[in-house]
Amino acid sequence: MLFSILEDGDLQSALISLLLILPMMALALSAHEAAHGWMAYKCGDPTAYLMGRLTLNPLKHLDPLGFLFLLIFGYGWAKPVRIDARNFRNPRRGMALTGAAGPGANLILGLLCAVLGGFFYALYYCRVVTTVSTASITDPGFLTNCMYWLYNMFVNGAMINFLFMVFNLIPVPPFDGSRIAFVFLPNKLYFGIMKYERQIMMGMLIALLVLSRFGISPFGWIASKLTVGILEPVSNLFFKLLLPAFT
Repeated sequence: MLFSILEDGDLQSALISLLLILPMMALALSAHEAAHGWMAYKCGDPTAYLMGRLTLNPLKHLDPLGFLFLLIFGYGWAKPVRIDARNFRNPRRGMALTGAAGPGANLILGLLCAVLGGFFYALYYCRVVTTVSTASITDPGFLTNCMYWLYNMFVNGAMINFLFMVFNLIPVPPFDGSRIAFVFLPNKLYFGIMKYERQIMMGMLIALLVLSRFGISPFGWIASKLTVGILEPVSNLFFKLLLPAFT
């Protein structure tokens, strides 16, 4: 991810893009882990609540190495929220709901960012393709640039959240998809797979890093399709609604 930001050669634009992407990454990771903790609390496990993890404060959630991996390679992780399934009223149901809560939070944030990205792109496009006469002391060029960078920030926010959602739905441990799969698998098979979660995690990361080295990013492709699929109709709708105000 970092290399794609820097590859255009414009240092100023790269720095602005980086400054806008960092908070979106922190929010995506923090919301993901806080959602796990919140759902666990609702299902009867207060562990995350007692540890102060029901917050969007990134300092409570970010893992420095995981954040660095996400920034450089597009794949990363936060500090996992501790879950004690023994506290759940229904362990299978509690594990599934807790597992789904993190990707669910990223889905909601991704949708919100895509809609906001479409809104600011429509504003930007309206301002670029029309002649606006104004007596305001505000520099129109500055406003146009702000619209563009806000569009850029929210589009990247949508991409990051959709990427994190899809990545975590992989149905093998230690990913969230495995907690959802726990509902459907026999205990013996599930816990037999769980014994190898560290090896599975390392194998997945190595495979993804090798693929990214050759420019192949299956989860990035899905995230991009989701973002564009929402952004285009939303921006077209906002453009039609906003254009009369610019003419």
